[in-house]
Amino acid sequence: MFPSSESTQPSPATEAAEYSPEERAILLQLAHRSIEATLDGRQLDLTPPNAHLSEPRGAFTTLHLRGRLRGCIGYVLPNQPLYQTVAETAKAAAFDDPRFEPVTREEAAALKVDISVLSPLEPIAPADVVIGKHGLVVTQGSRRGLLLPQVPVEWNWNQETFLSQTCMKAGLAADAWLSGAELQAFTAEVFGEE
Repeated sequence: MFPSSESTQPSPATEAAEYSPEERAILLQLAHRSIEATLDGRQLDLTPPNAHLSEPRGAFTTLHLRGRLRGCIGYVLPNQPLYQTVAETAKAAAFDDPRFEPVTREEAAALKVDISVLSPLEPIAPADVVIGKHGLVVTQGSRRGLLLPQVPVEWNWNQETFLSQTCMKAGLAADAWLSGAELQAFTAEVFGEE
């Protein structure tokens, strides 16, 4: 699981949506239900909603409270069905993000959820990174850092700054992308609550 320090606003380079408005609503409601079930100390009924949402996908769930980041956790790799990934990452963002205290019952009622569904990781050359389209994973040795596609747009970063910031997120030198760090890219379909 990766904690993520970014907020997730829809990217301006959004391609055709893979998930219907109904599927998006199911996943957003599932995130809230997962948090509520944890607060109530009960197991969440995880019945597969449909075949599409049962496909393995990586995803991040981001929580906002009164416009501020309140937690963000995700899985990069598609290790389980998307609906299960959303349920787990919502719970983890609410209760296990090491940067925040666990969400309280009072806060849970006011949380806004954003979900980023990730494409598979693909190797990429630094020159091919497109701001607003690609998220990045930088790996060198045991260090790994990730930034979602919307982050460089929000911060108005150019390509070099995006590469450097991703390296620093991994705890590497800012120029590690020039000296042997592995670069992988992904795209994300981002949706959330107003």
